Amino acid sequence: MSKKYWPAALLTAFVCAPLSLAQPKTPAPTPPKAGIVRQADTLFGDIRTDDYRWLRRRDDPEVIRYLTLENQYAEAVMAPAQALQESLYQEMRGRIQETDLTVPEKLGDYLYYYRTEQGRQYSLFCRKKDKRSSSEEIVFDENTAAQGHEYFDIGSYRISPDQKMLAYTLDTTGSEYYSLHIKNIGKGRSLADSITRIDNGLEWGNDAKTLFYLTLDGSHRPYRLYRHILGTSQSSDELLYQEDDPKYSLELFKTRSRKYIVLHIASKTTTEERYIEADKPRSGLIILSPRTPGIEYYLEHQGRYFYILTNQKAVNFKVVRVSVKGDGVWQEFIAHSDSVLLEGVDGFNGFLAVYERHQGLKKIRIIDPKAGAVHYVDFPEPDYSFWPGRNWEYDSYKLRFSYTSFITPSTVYDYDVRERTRVELKRQEVLGGYEQDAYSCQRIFAGAEDGTLIPVSLVYKKGMTMDGGNPLVLEGYGAYGSSDDPYFSSARLSLLDRGFIYATAHVRGGGEMGRRWYDHGKLLNKKNTFTDFISCAKHLISLGYTSADRLVMTGGSAGGLLMGAVANMRPDLFKGVVANVPFVDVINTMLDPTIPLTTAEYEEWGDPADSAFYFYMKSYSPYDNVKRQTYPNMLITAGLNDPRVGFWEPAKWAAKLRALKTDQHLLILKTNMGAGHGGLTGRFDYLKEEAFEYAFIISLFGSGK
Repeated sequence: MSKKYWPAALLTAFVCAPLSLAQPKTPAPTPPKAGIVRQADTLFGDIRTDDYRWLRRRDDPEVIRYLTLENQYAEAVMAPAQALQESLYQEMRGRIQETDLTVPEKLGDYLYYYRTEQGRQYSLFCRKKDKRSSSEEIVFDENTAAQGHEYFDIGSYRISPDQKMLAYTLDTTGSEYYSLHIKNIGKGRSLADSITRIDNGLEWGNDAKTLFYLTLDGSHRPYRLYRHILGTSQSSDELLYQEDDPKYSLELFKTRSRKYIVLHIASKTTTEERYIEADKPRSGLIILSPRTPGIEYYLEHQGRYFYILTNQKAVNFKVVRVSVKGDGVWQEFIAHSDSVLLEGVDGFNGFLAVYERHQGLKKIRIIDPKAGAVHYVDFPEPDYSFWPGRNWEYDSYKLRFSYTSFITPSTVYDYDVRERTRVELKRQEVLGGYEQDAYSCQRIFAGAEDGTLIPVSLVYKKGMTMDGGNPLVLEGYGAYGSSDDPYFSSARLSLLDRGFIYATAHVRGGGEMGRRWYDHGKLLNKKNTFTDFISCAKHLISLGYTSADRLVMTGGSAGGLLMGAVANMRPDLFKGVVANVPFVDVINTMLDPTIPLTTAEYEEWGDPADSAFYFYMKSYSPYDNVKRQTYPNMLITAGLNDPRVGFWEPAKWAAKLRALKTDQHLLILKTNMGAGHGGLTGRFDYLKEEAFEYAFIISLFGSGK
């Protein structure tokens, strides 16, 4: 665009005088101001102006110039906290066992594991024969492959069934366009097969010569399934399936039994499963059950049956089973419960592991289908989480999972389902003398506007007085039915040890309290997510955990939408806001089907072509509701290559906030110019971003230590 749109303030250097964030009277650097290009749209008779739409032009040098100036301003504002950032970074890095390895996982004749080395950013993927005297074989060195790349992400590793080949997908920009590579492990060289611009998932046929992968359409939606034969070109790959409905995306997985390769076809509310017998990888797809609007189902295999998790006449899901021979008779196996959400099923040769959620807490139910025996795995803490391991071995009576809480470092267990005993295999090493007993975690409930009780998880150092004087960071997400479960973070200790309380508000829109919890925080119920969060903040203040001038809120992506909406609604409740890659330009994004993933999101947010959804979205969209008022101190981040939340959303939001807010509080926009939605990928580079964020938060309270 022409430079005539840019005010002189943007085209001149800003003052970079030293600033103590704890002393607002010290002269501050001058922030850049985005030029205004007035544009207007009319829909349903409603006129919307968008003064900063030009910031969408990623290839416009002036857009890059503006983002660069914002980054320079962020560095200048945070310069007085540089020593704090470095101290935080060294603390965080100092807690990491840099030379380490994961618990080996058995696959066939080998034990596979990841290993890290002192000073190196990425992992080595290794294996040994399942014998005591076996020597290590480095399957893939991520550090070598990452050289020369600012961003480096392995999407998937897949070992061929004969264990001679490694197939993996790689993204070096953060755009989430992956390339597929195949390495002959024994010979230590890559095959000539070249497959580009694909999704991150892939699977092997059992012949070890056939690969299945997905490609993306123009809106970054996985929509085509291809079959690739080793030694052939991508142009000759066979298209097996194409999904033309833009609301649906494809996923690919292989059952633990290694009998079936499954194509999962899903919108936000409806699914369909098709599969290929892995022993017959050149055969065609078989449909399990045609899609029915509003019905979700998920396939798992064990023995003579497909076990199917479905919400058909079961809002919290139930489990049915059907013969793999295809008689079409679905038999109920686990009945629906109004109080228990069924989240998943893992099939092993001798048992099923069913993952449930009751009163917001995750459970594991173990079922022996032959004997009809059922029991639950016990967990010791009042607020915790776990994640199942990959559990590659189908013929096993051990279930591996990782357990964690706000105060318990991630711990890997093998649970023997016959003996009902667990063995601790590895606990995350936390260097520097971490004492778990010095910290406390708890779970409380806050009353929402309509009387619904909202769970809040908290962690803090023992001995604190709840007199309203504690700084508190309140996190939230509340979208897609995703549960924001507590987990241990060694980096977070840098806040807790400085007297902070950390809390998570499990607001509606997430899935913590069952499927209805999700339904009551989406579409025309979306505002419940925001008012729930406000209620949690008020409740924490009323109980003396903190006060409004000591409270910071944080959230990313759809959680960034939550941050933006709450900042507009109740800016007086918060000292600061951290919004990472926030989805804040709701109306403009949802009206543009060319933006990646937009069409599929209609079932989450609504289709603004419908006036009811349009006006409801407009009533909470953070960008559209910025107004002349006082806002908290704000740190906003973006990723230039982000395919999920376009960099322009946080950029436009920051520009509008700068123009309209009536306070002198900090407003920082920090754009990662070489990464995407998840930020930097190296384990040390990531900590630098975390240290920057923590330094911003800590400095709001006058502490430079």
